[in-house]
Amino acid sequence: MSAVPAIVLVGPMGVGKSTVGQLLAERLGVGYRDTDDDIVAAEGRTIAEIFVDEGEPVFRGIEKRAVQRALAEHDGILALGGGAILDPDTRDLLSGQRVVYLSMDVEEAVKRTGLNAARPLLAINPRKQWRELMEARRHLYAEVAAAVVATDGRTPEEVTQAVLDALEMKEA
Repeated sequence: MSAVPAIVLVGPMGVGKSTVGQLLAERLGVGYRDTDDDIVAAEGRTIAEIFVDEGEPVFRGIEKRAVQRALAEHDGILALGGGAILDPDTRDLLSGQRVVYLSMDVEEAVKRTGLNAARPLLAINPRKQWRELMEARRHLYAEVAAAVVATDGRTPEEVTQAVLDALEMKEA
């Protein structure tokens, strides 16, 4: 049996995919799943540790398989890691799904994450790294998205409602 997620959330690290995803799941009466959590559970170590121990290419392979599994198995709210959309096969799998790109600017990213060292891709010169990551990824997020919801200056509840409004979905 193949499931179809109700909503797939994409966007940069720290944008609030997990928080908003859990709120959406509650409001829609469905389950919530995060592929980063799946990876940590399956690998028995943090994403930062995988990056340090194995490197980004190995992590991206693990991530691709985790996303494929979650898209096939989960029918609730699904949050993807910030870099999941880098893989062309993953972008193909997202075609036709209800994908929402949660966006934010760099100042909001600083406020939310502190752009700290626990984020392996932001370890050196975090603001510059974040801007470069977003320049490389923004068009990919937009490519897979059925809707874009800005999160800047909004509470998680406001973002949750904006997602539902953007997709014209009713609560359970």
